Amino acid sequence: MGDLKYFLGLEVARSKTEITLYQRKYVLDLLKKTGFERCKPATTPIDYGAKLSKTTRKLLADSGQYRRIVGKLLYLSNTRPDISYAIGKPSQFLDCATTEHLKAAHRVLRYIKGSPAAGLFFSADFDLQLTGFSDFDWAGCVDSRKSISAYCFYLGPSLVTWKSKKQLTVAASSSEAEYRALALAT
Repeated sequence: MGDLKYFLGLEVARSKTEITLYQRKYVLDLLKKTGFERCKPATTPIDYGAKLSKTTRKLLADSGQYRRIVGKLLYLSNTRPDISYAIGKPSQFLDCATTEHLKAAHRVLRYIKGSPAAGLFFSADFDLQLTGFSDFDWAGCVDSRKSISAYCFYLGPSLVTWKSKKQLTVAASSSEAEYRALALAT
């Protein structure tokens, strides 16, 4: 890689063929501050079998640490779309954080430990073909039974936008939830 520059906590590596944005130093500092610098890395950012809810387990006595971790991970998701959904889930429970929510945030920390320099890649050599993907999680929110829509779009090989969002109303079927996810992507 050619030049390496720092801009507002972002590390920008540039060469004639690519630009990469990442936050390696930020990740390493975050792991050190939270005591996860020597943890065993997780292979996925979320336990897909676990369903977080407002009524799971015992409330944290002091949710300050939880809020700080979630806030820092939300900032990190600007260059790490792979953790966007995983940190979006625990960020819904800042007002009623439990041990299960903290465990989910810790799982994301263990995941980023495995690839601290992951980020966004923009190629200089590509065609201008726009490709989009959409997905949904029917009744993904345990508390409200609302589905979660998600999409991502690539311009050539470069990811240019992504989002996951809880749907505004409860879908009566998986087909309806899928239709709403496609509408969001469109």
